[in-house]
Amino acid sequence: MAAIVPGAGPVLTIAAMTFTEMLLAAQRRNGSLLCVGLDPEPARFPGALRGDAGRIYDFCARIVDATADLAIAFKPQIAYFAAHRAEAQLERLMEHLRRTAPQVPVILDAKRGDIGSTAEQYAREAFERYGADAVTLSPFMGWDSVQPYLKYEGKGAFLLCRTSNPGGDDLQNQRLSSVPGEPLLYEHVARLAQGPWNLNGQLGLVVGATYPQEIERVRQVAPTVPLLIPGVGAQGGDASATVRAGWRQDGPIVVNSSRAILYASPGDDFVAAARRVASATRETLAAALPE
Repeated sequence: MAAIVPGAGPVLTIAAMTFTEMLLAAQRRNGSLLCVGLDPEPARFPGALRGDAGRIYDFCARIVDATADLAIAFKPQIAYFAAHRAEAQLERLMEHLRRTAPQVPVILDAKRGDIGSTAEQYAREAFERYGADAVTLSPFMGWDSVQPYLKYEGKGAFLLCRTSNPGGDDLQNQRLSSVPGEPLLYEHVARLAQGPWNLNGQLGLVVGATYPQEIERVRQVAPTVPLLIPGVGAQGGDASATVRAGWRQDGPIVVNSSRAILYASPGDDFVAAARRVASATRETLAAALPE
């Protein structure tokens, strides 16, 4: 097994790092490939918190505190906050993350996809209002829907490439033309992210854990970009197969688990239970690394 030794390697200040360097530094510091997804559903909160949307920050902050030394990244999903008018709680949570876990990058899962001045405002929301280190984007409006985010030096952007939902086949798994040998759409997105769109080394790709063979194909096309891989845990993705397919020494993988960690227990022991599941998932991912 390739070693990910916590604390090994040079320590750089956050201001001096690219986003990929931030991920690699967190990977070394915490010995982890695990991203903890923050998808707060008040109806599933434990004990006295259950059903109280005003306690979203409290719930998420306790999860963060319990798992900050186990994670390569945190990934708050903006819809879970906005649906409960909890944007102010998200701002507070982002401040908490920067204060208590400054060495762990934060990926704002927003899946924005627009152009021109609207894209500029979405970029401002992600990087200035919330202070995220990276954001998820839909690339299907083209280069000018991605470019505004890359104006923020040191920030990252993960493009949807081969997602874990079955409906992804409707577009992502289609060939660009009827000519034999033409790439599938998701392969084309991967080539753009590895090559001409990745002007400052800021781009990564979202690929679902439920398709390990296609993770491997994305890696062939885009060997060095970071991969954000959701679908491990409640969605049933195979953690070991995911690592074997996506791992590259110079291209970090960020394997997300949300519900399995957040809702590991419905009782007052939810913090300890979340930590146990996160720790076990981290170890499973590490055990799958190649020799």
